[in-house]
Amino acid sequence: MTLTAIHPASSTAARPVLATASPSVRSWHPVCPLDRLEPLWAEAALVAGQQVALVRLPSDEVLAVSHWDPYAHAPVMARGIVGSRGGRPTLASPLHKQVYDLGTGQCLTDPGLRLATFGVRVRDRIVEVRAA
Repeated sequence: MTLTAIHPASSTAARPVLATASPSVRSWHPVCPLDRLEPLWAEAALVAGQQVALVRLPSDEVLAVSHWDPYAHAPVMARGIVGSRGGRPTLASPLHKQVYDLGTGQCLTDPGLRLATFGVRVRDRIVEVRAA
């Protein structure tokens, strides 16, 4: 699936996901309609020049972490396995299976690893991510 960003001039127009601002700007960036994300499945998006892995939970909460796997040194986290551990949503790397807490980014199998996390909100059924 290719995610689209909502064109700022029209809520019905869509275009491919592109960097929308400099990575140093901390602002909200529209990424896609909530319905474009399958529950318990990760998708990659480019937000202000940063590759982000988005995960929609069954409750319609959306979490975002870095798409960059710090162990494998590759942009693959959106292809990871969504699960849970101790009631917390997790994402396992598709390459070496390190398991990360989606809320904190902390690796549960190797405490020395961490994924960057991003703020996410859903407004009018549009997923928005806060650039770091």
